Amino acid sequence: MSETTPSCSIIIPVLNEAPLVQDLSEQLATVQGISDIIFVDGGSNDGTFDKLSEIAARAENAPQAATVRVITSGPGRAQQMNQGAALSRSDMLVFLHADTRLPVDALSGLTAAYHSGRAWGRFDVKFDVPGGVMRLIAWFMNQRSALTGIATGDQAIFVRRDIFQQIGGYPRIPLMEDIALSRRLKHISRPYRIQTPVTTAARRWQAQGVFTTIGHMWCNRLLYWVGVSPSRLAARYRDVR
Repeated sequence: MSETTPSCSIIIPVLNEAPLVQDLSEQLATVQGISDIIFVDGGSNDGTFDKLSEIAARAENAPQAATVRVITSGPGRAQQMNQGAALSRSDMLVFLHADTRLPVDALSGLTAAYHSGRAWGRFDVKFDVPGGVMRLIAWFMNQRSALTGIATGDQAIFVRRDIFQQIGGYPRIPLMEDIALSRRLKHISRPYRIQTPVTTAARRWQAQGVFTTIGHMWCNRLLYWVGVSPSRLAARYRDVR
């Protein structure tokens, strides 16, 4: 007997991502079986909201297109993703960064995850540029998540909607919300790993330098683990960008 296919909502927090949203919406149109896409704008001032509204209007007039909804919220990814999730009635919630692309067959992995008994999971990741250094970084990211059960936003975290509601969604903190969510969800189940990777942009790594970016990321995580507040970490993150 074949497994039923769960309904999936893609929830995308955006802030000043006007150059990316058209390409993202076109790429999502190639992902098989996705019927619901929710963009949550956190206060953009570069025309992102207007571009998204145009995209949603075009999707409404295309009979085979996914439903595209665009809403606004206060700033902060946690708040944005929670508000997007509150609109969904799908079985699964998939949280996607604006610079990350799902594989076209993502739904097959999400279906397997839904029927696995796991509450949540994440994709493996690869970068959108060639080169041994970025491949190595992606490999370490994937192995780290496999060992620790901790996922980051770049890995397209997905959660059963009923479980997401049960734990109260993302903690309302200004940074490390993905780490905090993973820690909550690990008490319910280990994450399900989809090894077909999402493709994420290397733009931050290229802008700041690979080793500088690694240093900042690991320093922030270490400080978070020893109890430094996310508010202080967010201020530090803004200072070093």
